Amino acid sequence: MILTSNRRAILAFVAGMAVAGGGAYAVTSTTPKLSACVDNRTKVMYLTDKSRCPVGRTLVSWNVSGPAGPAGPAGVDGVTKDNSGNLSIKDIAKKVLPTVVSISVTASTGNGTGSGSVIRSDSTKSFIVTNNHVIDDAVSGGKVTVEFQDGTELSATIRGRDIAYDLAVLQIAKGNLPTINIGDSSKTVIGDLSVAIGSPLGLTGTVTSGIISALNRPVLAGSNDRASYIDALQTDAAVNPGNSGGPLVNGQGEMIGVNSAIAALGSSSSGNIGLGFAIPINQAMRVVNEIIETGKSTRPLLGVNFDPSYNGNGKILGLVRDGAAQKAGIPVNSIIKSIDGFVIKSDIDAVVRIRSYAPNSTVSITVELPGGELKTFSVTLGSALANQ
Repeated sequence: MILTSNRRAILAFVAGMAVAGGGAYAVTSTTPKLSACVDNRTKVMYLTDKSRCPVGRTLVSWNVSGPAGPAGPAGVDGVTKDNSGNLSIKDIAKKVLPTVVSISVTASTGNGTGSGSVIRSDSTKSFIVTNNHVIDDAVSGGKVTVEFQDGTELSATIRGRDIAYDLAVLQIAKGNLPTINIGDSSKTVIGDLSVAIGSPLGLTGTVTSGIISALNRPVLAGSNDRASYIDALQTDAAVNPGNSGGPLVNGQGEMIGVNSAIAALGSSSSGNIGLGFAIPINQAMRVVNEIIETGKSTRPLLGVNFDPSYNGNGKILGLVRDGAAQKAGIPVNSIIKSIDGFVIKSDIDAVVRIRSYAPNSTVSITVELPGGELKTFSVTLGSALANQ
């Protein structure tokens, strides 16, 4: 899908320390320890009396007898950290790549590629999370193959999927595999390091880096019968067709999102423009764990029908009998202004925000009543099986 002025069709699916070891130094001060900041790129050393260095430089110290190495606990090869506590990109890649797979689908309705992450493994089997749109063609008949970094290929079965969240879980008959570390997307902030790993355009094991550009982006992707609502993490790490379903990880190599969509400028431009979107891992893992355990997942229900002709905040056209909104006392023709403090500017915003909660959660919804006054309601969301 291509970026247009219509927010209902805005997104395209994305299928498919080292420091100088030697050198001369001289100590004329009687201070028992001196410190310096080493530029991570140029390796130039700058003396400092601070206990921290700017981002991009690493603190080292030495006493009168010579270099003492990185400040703090002795460094371990392969776990270099910068001043913010992040691993280096190369160490993130080394840590995460063994847990990432390339996914190929062959079906009568079409072929495609994507990416996935091994999230659970026991002695006989393993489970892989990816996007629903990556494996959608194989649901009614087809073959799904996963390829590991060493070139090993295995057939996979679809354990379950959730169309509305654009998530799917694959199962393979191979156990004792390394699994990706799961982070906490609720702790992610704008400006955090982000690294996307996957198989863009079929190029397996591709690693790109950037930052978290925005949080809580309301994203609607897919066609009407395959629409997915994502309360997305936005990143400028290069994400391209084939990255879909692969991990977005933080500076500790922990998965914080499932790459799912990109914005595109038009039909002739479907590649990276620095606007990638990922499903937050906290939201994704609720769905994924349900699928692993039962083969199915659930979604929260507000129990309203929105007025599609209304231009602005979500206007309630009708209420589902005995639904959450009706039980809370929200009347028809009310206009949703905010949900738990998040400003709602459209029905898409409202759906995305509700879908970010687990079923049976209690949320605070402020509406403009038909008479014009504002009122806040406490609403306990309902629950329904996904894909129904």
